[in-house]
Amino acid sequence: MQISPDEIVFWNWGFVTINATLVFTWMIMLLLGIGAWLVTRKLSTDTQLSHWQNLLEVLVVNLRDQIEQTSGQNPDRYLPFIGTLFIFIATANLLAIVPGYHPPTASLSTTAALAICVFFSVPVFGISQSGIWKYLHHYIEPIPILFPFYIISELSRTLALAVRLFGNVMSDGMIGAILISIAPFFFPAIMQALGLLTGLIQAYIFAVLAVVYIGSASNEDYGSK
Repeated sequence: MQISPDEIVFWNWGFVTINATLVFTWMIMLLLGIGAWLVTRKLSTDTQLSHWQNLLEVLVVNLRDQIEQTSGQNPDRYLPFIGTLFIFIATANLLAIVPGYHPPTASLSTTAALAICVFFSVPVFGISQSGIWKYLHHYIEPIPILFPFYIISELSRTLALAVRLFGNVMSDGMIGAILISIAPFFFPAIMQALGLLTGLIQAYIFAVLAVVYIGSASNEDYGSK
């Protein structure tokens, strides 16, 4: 039993290794790219929409509402980044029901990369909203001695973001494999249904936490707190 898709190596030459994490990440990006092109190539403003355009609009509207409710700000600035995170993680987790597929989110390298994207997006959105001096000033408020604690807090929450998603997806896969090995004719359907649910929940939690971190740094009152 492989704990991580990093352990499944398809090709190795010197220091270059192509493992399951890379292969299935590329497959997801290709799938999402082709799917986005197919859905958006014939967008219509008529009342009669295609099923795929209707589904896409429902997804975008719900993502926009969730971002607005969580951050209390205009969601349009965050929608492309947060929406990409959610759709990628949700797709990676939901495809786990496909035999032979190994979700790249069960690799710590993938979840760390996603968490690092969130880590760097926080100052980018914060500076674009408040300006660099107002954003940096909060690190020394209310007293400058708190500066190292702010830095530790941001690093620790980035680590927690990566480990939480990795641990949950990896543990779900391991538990499912153990149960299926015990009762192969009973548990597969149940585990697939639970996998769909937990996969969406993990994607939702990651996206909501990203909105909280980014939204707090981009709050107009951020520098005055």
